[in-house]
Amino acid sequence: MSVPGESEVSEPRWLTGDQLAAWRGFMKLLQRLPAALESQLQQDSKLSFIEYHVLAHLSDQPERRMRMSELAVMANTELSRLSHMVGRLERRGFVRREPDPHNGRYTQAILTEAGYAYLAEAAPGHVARVLDLFIDVLDPDELRTLHRISDKVLARIESAG
Repeated sequence: MSVPGESEVSEPRWLTGDQLAAWRGFMKLLQRLPAALESQLQQDSKLSFIEYHVLAHLSDQPERRMRMSELAVMANTELSRLSHMVGRLERRGFVRREPDPHNGRYTQAILTEAGYAYLAEAAPGHVARVLDLFIDVLDPDELRTLHRISDKVLARIESAG
Protein backbone atom coordinates (compact mmCIF):
# COMPACT_ATOMS: atom_id res chain seq x y z
CA MET A 1 0.00 0.00 0.00
CA SER A 2 1.38 3.40 -0.96
CA VAL A 3 1.34 6.37 1.32
CA PRO A 4 -0.18 9.54 -0.20
CA GLY A 5 2.55 11.87 -1.39
CA GLU A 6 5.16 9.14 -1.77
CA SER A 7 6.01 8.05 -5.27
CA GLU A 8 6.14 4.38 -6.02
CA VAL A 9 9.57 3.13 -6.99
CA SER A 10 9.30 0.70 -9.84
CA GLU A 11 11.80 -2.02 -10.43
CA PRO A 12 13.98 -1.51 -13.51
CA ARG A 13 13.31 -3.71 -16.50
CA TRP A 14 16.00 -6.29 -17.21
CA LEU A 15 16.66 -8.34 -20.28
CA THR A 16 15.56 -11.94 -20.27
CA GLY A 17 18.15 -14.59 -21.05
CA ASP A 18 16.98 -14.82 -24.67
CA GLN A 19 16.92 -11.03 -25.03
CA LEU A 20 20.40 -10.71 -23.58
CA ALA A 21 21.75 -13.41 -25.89
CA ALA A 22 20.19 -11.69 -28.91
CA TRP A 23 21.51 -8.29 -27.83
CA ARG A 24 25.03 -9.56 -27.21
CA GLY A 25 25.06 -11.39 -30.54
CA PHE A 26 23.87 -8.29 -32.35
CA MET A 27 26.48 -6.10 -30.63
CA LYS A 28 29.22 -8.55 -31.58
CA LEU A 29 27.98 -8.41 -35.20
CA LEU A 30 28.03 -4.59 -35.11
CA GLN A 31 31.65 -4.68 -34.00
CA ARG A 32 33.01 -7.46 -36.16
CA LEU A 33 31.27 -7.00 -39.53
CA PRO A 34 32.54 -3.46 -40.20
CA ALA A 35 36.04 -4.53 -39.11
CA ALA A 36 35.96 -7.50 -41.50
CA LEU A 37 34.73 -5.30 -44.36
CA GLU A 38 37.31 -2.62 -43.58
CA SER A 39 40.08 -5.21 -43.59
CA GLN A 40 39.18 -6.26 -47.14
CA LEU A 41 38.87 -2.65 -48.31
CA GLN A 42 42.21 -1.64 -46.77
CA GLN A 43 43.99 -4.65 -48.21
CA ASP A 44 42.52 -4.44 -51.71
CA SER A 45 41.83 -0.72 -52.17
CA LYS A 46 43.60 1.24 -49.43
CA LEU A 47 40.21 2.69 -48.42
CA SER A 48 38.62 2.74 -44.99
CA PHE A 49 35.08 1.46 -44.62
CA ILE A 50 33.75 5.01 -44.15
CA GLU A 51 35.76 6.35 -47.11
CA TYR A 52 34.27 3.66 -49.34
CA HIS A 53 30.79 4.41 -47.97
CA VAL A 54 31.17 8.15 -48.69
CA LEU A 55 32.49 7.57 -52.22
CA ALA A 56 29.70 5.08 -52.95
CA HIS A 57 27.06 7.48 -51.65
CA LEU A 58 28.43 10.33 -53.74
CA SER A 59 28.38 8.07 -56.80
CA ASP A 60 24.61 7.63 -56.36
CA GLN A 61 23.85 11.38 -56.17
CA PRO A 62 22.83 13.61 -59.07
CA GLU A 63 26.01 14.96 -60.65
CA ARG A 64 27.88 12.90 -58.00
CA ARG A 65 27.76 15.81 -55.58
CA MET A 66 26.33 16.48 -52.14
CA ARG A 67 26.51 19.13 -49.44
CA MET A 68 29.15 18.30 -46.87
CA SER A 69 26.64 18.76 -44.03
CA GLU A 70 24.25 16.23 -45.59
CA LEU A 71 27.11 13.85 -46.29
CA ALA A 72 28.15 14.05 -42.62
CA VAL A 73 24.62 13.07 -41.55
CA MET A 74 24.58 10.18 -44.02
CA ALA A 75 27.99 8.99 -42.79
CA ASN A 76 26.92 9.44 -39.16
CA THR A 77 29.96 11.57 -38.38
CA GLU A 78 30.74 15.11 -37.32
CA LEU A 79 31.25 17.67 -40.05
CA SER A 80 34.82 18.42 -38.90
CA ARG A 81 35.72 14.73 -39.00
CA LEU A 82 34.16 14.35 -42.46
CA SER A 83 36.08 17.41 -43.60
CA HIS A 84 39.39 15.78 -42.62
CA MET A 85 38.44 12.56 -44.40
CA VAL A 86 37.34 14.42 -47.54
CA GLY A 87 40.68 16.26 -47.40
CA ARG A 88 42.48 12.91 -47.56
CA LEU A 89 40.27 11.84 -50.48
CA GLU A 90 40.99 15.17 -52.20
CA ARG A 91 44.74 14.60 -51.92
CA ARG A 92 44.23 11.26 -53.67
CA GLY A 93 42.24 13.01 -56.42
CA PHE A 94 38.98 11.17 -55.63
CA VAL A 95 36.91 14.13 -54.42
CA ARG A 96 36.94 17.88 -54.80
CA ARG A 97 35.12 20.56 -52.83
CA GLU A 98 33.47 23.69 -54.11
CA PRO A 99 30.84 26.17 -52.93
CA ASP A 100 27.24 25.09 -53.39
CA PRO A 101 26.01 26.94 -56.51
CA HIS A 102 22.55 27.38 -54.93
CA ASN A 103 23.81 28.68 -51.58
CA GLY A 104 27.44 29.73 -51.22
CA ARG A 105 27.30 29.28 -47.44
CA TYR A 106 27.50 25.52 -48.03
CA THR A 107 30.26 23.42 -49.48
CA GLN A 108 29.68 20.47 -51.75
CA ALA A 109 31.77 17.34 -52.06
CA ILE A 110 32.02 16.14 -55.64
CA LEU A 111 33.19 12.70 -56.72
CA THR A 112 35.79 13.15 -59.47
CA GLU A 113 36.12 10.93 -62.52
CA ALA A 114 39.27 9.45 -60.95
CA GLY A 115 37.34 8.80 -57.73
CA TYR A 116 34.51 7.16 -59.62
CA ALA A 117 36.94 4.96 -61.55
CA TYR A 118 38.72 3.98 -58.32
CA LEU A 119 35.40 3.18 -56.66
CA ALA A 120 34.33 1.11 -59.68
CA GLU A 121 37.55 -0.87 -59.32
CA ALA A 122 37.12 -1.33 -55.55
CA ALA A 123 33.41 -2.23 -55.64
CA PRO A 124 33.56 -5.82 -56.96
CA GLY A 125 35.87 -6.97 -54.16
CA HIS A 126 33.82 -5.18 -51.52
CA VAL A 127 30.53 -6.54 -52.84
CA ALA A 128 31.99 -10.04 -52.98
CA ARG A 129 32.97 -9.72 -49.31
CA VAL A 130 29.50 -8.42 -48.34
CA LEU A 131 27.92 -11.32 -50.21
CA ASP A 132 30.24 -13.84 -48.59
CA LEU A 133 30.01 -12.60 -45.00
CA PHE A 134 26.43 -11.37 -44.88
CA ILE A 135 24.05 -11.94 -47.78
CA ASP A 136 24.86 -15.53 -48.71
CA VAL A 137 24.48 -16.83 -45.14
CA LEU A 138 20.86 -15.61 -44.98
CA ASP A 139 17.93 -17.00 -46.91
CA PRO A 140 15.49 -14.61 -48.67
CA ASP A 141 12.99 -14.72 -45.79
CA GLU A 142 15.72 -13.86 -43.29
CA LEU A 143 16.86 -10.95 -45.46
CA ARG A 144 13.29 -9.60 -45.67
CA THR A 145 12.91 -10.00 -41.91
CA LEU A 146 16.21 -8.23 -41.29
CA HIS A 147 15.11 -5.39 -43.56
CA ARG A 148 11.84 -5.01 -41.62
CA ILE A 149 13.68 -5.16 -38.29
CA SER A 150 16.20 -2.55 -39.42
CA ASP A 151 13.43 -0.22 -40.60
CA LYS A 152 11.53 -0.58 -37.30
CA VAL A 153 14.56 0.08 -35.11
CA LEU A 154 15.71 3.02 -37.26
CA ALA A 155 12.21 4.54 -37.14
CA ARG A 156 12.25 4.25 -33.35
CA ILE A 157 15.68 5.86 -33.15
CA GLU A 158 14.62 8.72 -35.43
CA SER A 159 11.37 9.34 -33.52
CA ALA A 160 13.24 9.33 -30.19
CA GLY A 161 16.00 11.66 -31.34
